[in-house]
Amino acid sequence: MKILVPVKRVVDYNVKVRVKADGTGVDIANAKMSMNPFDEIAVEEAVRLKEAGIASEVIVVSAGISNCQETLRTAMALGADRAILIETDAELQPLAVAKLLKAVCAKEQPQIVLCGKQAIDDDANQTGQMLAALMNWPQATFASKLVVAGGKATVTREIDGGLETIEIALPALVTSDLRLNEPRYATLPNIMKAKRKPLEIITPAALGVDVAPRLKTLTMAEPPKRAAGILVASVAELVAKLKNEAKVI
Repeated sequence: MKILVPVKRVVDYNVKVRVKADGTGVDIANAKMSMNPFDEIAVEEAVRLKEAGIASEVIVVSAGISNCQETLRTAMALGADRAILIETDAELQPLAVAKLLKAVCAKEQPQIVLCGKQAIDDDANQTGQMLAALMNWPQATFASKLVVAGGKATVTREIDGGLETIEIALPALVTSDLRLNEPRYATLPNIMKAKRKPLEIITPAALGVDVAPRLKTLTMAEPPKRAAGILVASVAELVAKLKNEAKVI
């Protein structure tokens, strides 16, 4: 059984992002980049399924500039078998990524697509659901537990009221939540081995996909700075300020 894991190169979660002076987007010059944390969880889960003898191959795929090869090598150091880079300089939006992944799925024929529930840069939470719709596959989002057996996947997913367990037939799409697992660290021997694992580079045109953006960002701005707190002498004064100044009661 093949498992396909899409991974995205994003600004590291420890970095405080800055908006460009002209308001056209986020300034990523000289910023530390890393694999999207939810995608890292998805890679870990796929590798665990392979180690359990359930999966035979784990393929990671990314779409973006050539620097995404670093992210793919990291995924292979964590245990993925091979990688595919869809190289493009275009601004990729969720629908375009879903169409690219559909073309890769048609080529690779995976039984499970296991991806992060969302990327921490745009927080769109759309690509997995769009891919499942394009493939006409069952989907299980926000997975906190995954069991695969007998051509089916049993997924415990996090919902507003607690946990929900569903069973879906394969092939299917699953998106990982934070509590699905704790990703391992890549060891130095595995980092060296990852350099020799196959990495295929293709283009959106080769897949027959138009990745032109459908949406345009008009402007981007940082949130307003938080005002300093003040001390009040009594509860009555606090209530008065909440009512008259903050207007929250």
